[in-house]
Amino acid sequence: MCEDSLTLTSSFLETERKEFSNNATARIIQNAVTVTPVSKIALDREKVTSIDTSMSIKNDYWPNCNQKQSGRCWIFAGLNSLKPEVYNATGLKDFEFSQNYMHFYDKLEKANYFLTSMITLSDRSIDDRTVNFLLNDPIGDGGQWNMFVALVEKYGVVPKYAMPETESSSNTREMNNTLKHILRKGARDIRKTSSPKDAALVKNRIMHDVYTILSIHLGTPPTSFIWQWEDKDRNFHREGTMTPQEFAALYVPDLSKYVCLVNDPRETSPMNHVFTVEFLGNIVGAPAVTYLNVPIETIRQATIDTLKDGKTVWMGCDTSKHVEKKAGIWDGKLYDYESVYGVSFDMTKAEELEYAQSQMTHAMQFTGVDLVDGHPRRWRIENSWGTDLGDKGFFTMNDSWFDDHVFEVAVHKKYISPELLKVLDSDPIVLPAWDPMGSLA
Repeated sequence: MCEDSLTLTSSFLETERKEFSNNATARIIQNAVTVTPVSKIALDREKVTSIDTSMSIKNDYWPNCNQKQSGRCWIFAGLNSLKPEVYNATGLKDFEFSQNYMHFYDKLEKANYFLTSMITLSDRSIDDRTVNFLLNDPIGDGGQWNMFVALVEKYGVVPKYAMPETESSSNTREMNNTLKHILRKGARDIRKTSSPKDAALVKNRIMHDVYTILSIHLGTPPTSFIWQWEDKDRNFHREGTMTPQEFAALYVPDLSKYVCLVNDPRETSPMNHVFTVEFLGNIVGAPAVTYLNVPIETIRQATIDTLKDGKTVWMGCDTSKHVEKKAGIWDGKLYDYESVYGVSFDMTKAEELEYAQSQMTHAMQFTGVDLVDGHPRRWRIENSWGTDLGDKGFFTMNDSWFDDHVFEVAVHKKYISPELLKVLDSDPIVLPAWDPMGSLA
């Protein structure tokens, strides 16, 4: 191809300038957008005013919580999905698990996972794509359902009062920057060693530093706590001193019975197959993060069936698309950017994954659905952005948003067909570490 055909010429610029000047609609939009956020111009007001928060099935009866300036949505969503068990067993009027407790051990385990990966990859060039990808974000806040399960199974759970929030759990930037520096230095030192024994010594030294930093920022995790409460009828109960593992055994369901369903419609990702992603995880030695790739309708029906049984559903999506945060609503066509700009934004879900336009970015949980003649019209979502948004922190999603932007749910195996359950025993297709399906909520 001729290089001249790839450069922006003066004739092109002059033509575009004249065409824009002669486009009365574009100039009116320019006047509006130069003084008003484009999202306000593109917002479909009719969709906003037509949405109400009533649901034919609604399973939430607790106050919303807030992850604040952190990327712990997957932990919040995971713990929120366990709350019904506590409410049903105790009669409590208000309860929260400690997100900070889970956050501490997730960070600790992620540091160990990263350094172990650096040992595994130490014979590769520093410019190797996998090495470079892992170094880019060695200890982010995000996670996946399987990573949440691994934490619960190893460390248990505690009530929030046993390990409350700190400045750094609610605002993780400074702590994360410190940890990234320490871990990248550890990766450097590991790559300088000449034997596995020396590499392990470096890892242990860095892990000592990581534990100290986490304790300074997040506090020291409890090994036991006193569990007592007053229920909604003002009756007092005391279980006594418990460990986090004993508390989990008392109130947490068998999470090994849950499976992660995803919808990845790319041609390279066959339906009804199991997937995993290289170097994706938080606990060394835990079961691999695996997904069962299914049509979106399978995800929709499994979610409905779970909600009908009075349960909630952990989910992952690309929450940045077609959302009005203040009102707390999602709709497939909430914004008409095509009319604003006069250009087409047409891309399929598969194409958006392939071309880095979309991936799972946030985790929440379904707590309700509005069914009309058995078909979903709207969905109720428990978010973790505080009570100032939506319906006191709960969002409303029109079903038109579901197909394109929901990627993942965690549901009990009883809501999956026997044919799909058999697929879970097959060897997973392994995706590279940088694949979008390895993104962390």
